[in-house]
Amino acid sequence: MQIEIRGAEKLSFRERQVVVLKEMGYTNEQVAKKLKINVSSVATLYNRAKSKGYQVVIVIPGDHLGLFGPGDDGEEE
Repeated sequence: MQIEIRGAEKLSFRERQVVVLKEMGYTNEQVAKKLKINVSSVATLYNRAKSKGYQVVIVIPGDHLGLFGPGDDGEEE
């Protein structure tokens, strides 16, 4: 699985760090501890990033979804 942030060029380095961790499911407290910043700074950075507009796209290869059996490429004969 890969996470792609579209519009990341609009975000500062610190905003990108916060966005990635938040989108991975970390709480504000966990992000603050990991980045060694205040919890209020995490909230501010995340809100500022959201206001700049970005999209998070999760890329999951089809074979990881278990949609096809072994050796089945999904094409009909």
